[in-house]
Amino acid sequence: MSTYFTLEALPARKGDCLLLHYGSKSDPRLAVIDGGPSKVYRPHLKPRLEEIRKARGLTDQRPLPLDMVMVSHIDDDHIRGILEMTGELTKAKQEQKPRAWDIQLLWHNSFDSIIGNTPEQLEAAVGSQFGTASLSGSVPADADPAVPNSNRRKRIVGYDAAKVLASVGQGHKLRADARKLDLTLGRSTLNAPFGELVIADGQQGSQVALGGDLDFTVVGPMKTELEKLQKKYDKELKKRGLDRSSGAAALAAFSDPSVANLSSIVVLARSGSKSMLLTGDARGDKVLKGLKNAGLIESRGRMNVDILKLPHHGSENNVTAGFFKRIHAQHYIGCGNGKHGNPEREAFEMLFKARGKSAFDIHLTYPVAEIDKERKKEANKAHQRGRRERAWDKDRDGLKSLFEQKKASGAKFRLHEPDDRGRIAIDLRTPVEF
Repeated sequence: MSTYFTLEALPARKGDCLLLHYGSKSDPRLAVIDGGPSKVYRPHLKPRLEEIRKARGLTDQRPLPLDMVMVSHIDDDHIRGILEMTGELTKAKQEQKPRAWDIQLLWHNSFDSIIGNTPEQLEAAVGSQFGTASLSGSVPADADPAVPNSNRRKRIVGYDAAKVLASVGQGHKLRADARKLDLTLGRSTLNAPFGELVIADGQQGSQVALGGDLDFTVVGPMKTELEKLQKKYDKELKKRGLDRSSGAAALAAFSDPSVANLSSIVVLARSGSKSMLLTGDARGDKVLKGLKNAGLIESRGRMNVDILKLPHHGSENNVTAGFFKRIHAQHYIGCGNGKHGNPEREAFEMLFKARGKSAFDIHLTYPVAEIDKERKKEANKAHQRGRRERAWDKDRDGLKSLFEQKKASGAKFRLHEPDDRGRIAIDLRTPVEF
């Protein structure tokens, strides 16, 4: 029997939007992992899903089954496209029109589950601090660290917090849409089989069989890490003379700009002997710790996977050379169009250092020239604003020059840029022909 196990990465601007094809030719299955920021769902994700639906021969009256939809965490560049999808589905249901897609299982961790506030308390706190526009995912203009301010550190921390706070309303909206679509905990289609939160709890209950010869092992977020986050939150509340029942208490939870990434769902997807490590925006050290807790890697050991999605769009802040030494992949995917500098040259330098002369593949969701163009613009803006010591230099900063230098030095890697349709697809078993 022909069995699929293909990871497809769509152009998602500064975010992630992945399609995981599995199952077989007679029983094809599909998972959507993140939907990217704005201007991703309608021009890229929706047309691709319609194409798959047509290839399967489904009529307008029969929705395309989405066996799983997973939002790794609530950042705008991961959740917005999924919200646009669920928004269309709820509208179709209200108008009693056929649905284009049928979500079978939704995984999504919301902050109200993590920090103990109700969505209403969270929204009230966010709205009072940053305005009602922030509840739709908009970062307040005056929170931008580029805006001159006498206390620059406070401004940047405020901006990071505002970005997270702006996603609170999005997380609440997705939960509301899930209820309207009957994807509730009572129906066991939201975060099943975990319950309120998708978490890794050692080797107990973190492996889920999804059918079609596919299973997910959840390696993050770890229960212990969320407990630490909760204790830190409670300590902050006590210092401020607040308790969890206070709407203002919600703001205290976001003093750490890494909070959203700490809640990122990380999974090892396996089909037969093939595997993919999907990291969301998690930190590399947390990924390694989660893998160790799940018994997938020894304390100082190494593991091999077929595909590794670079954490946080290839940001150097989320990985080290040690991370790449301990997790070897045949295929590395860097999602990002250069916005915020991602994927970063420094991350690839760490990768090359760790892999030496061994052969591997690098896949980018945008052409190298396009990524470098945006990275150059970002670097020069930072230089002009005093946040970077020097202007962009193509030989020292460009991805293109790095890849050329590594080729010249004998590095055995293959670089893959998007096809004519703007997609990257890695087939680990039978190639997907639709």
